[in-house]
Amino acid sequence: MVVRLRLQRKGKTKRPYYRVVAIDQRVKRDGKPIEVLGQYDPIAKDNKLNVDEGRINYWLSVGAKASETVAALMRKNKLNENNDKSTQ
Repeated sequence: MVVRLRLQRKGKTKRPYYRVVAIDQRVKRDGKPIEVLGQYDPIAKDNKLNVDEGRINYWLSVGAKASETVAALMRKNKLNENNDKSTQ
């Protein structure tokens, strides 16, 4: 099983927010995740990304790969600077 850290869309029409989840790569976008790691609100002006850094580091250490979007959000919010190479 290949685990990915990716976004899962929630919210209403034209008012989305996203959950950052650890999920099997083969599961559809809104399928059941293994673990919910946090949330991302693209519409909020401040504090857009709320995640559990310890759990993100755990999943990356056991071989999970972050999607391009999640990796960009982590870089933008200066999370997980040591594991940027594992997201490539």
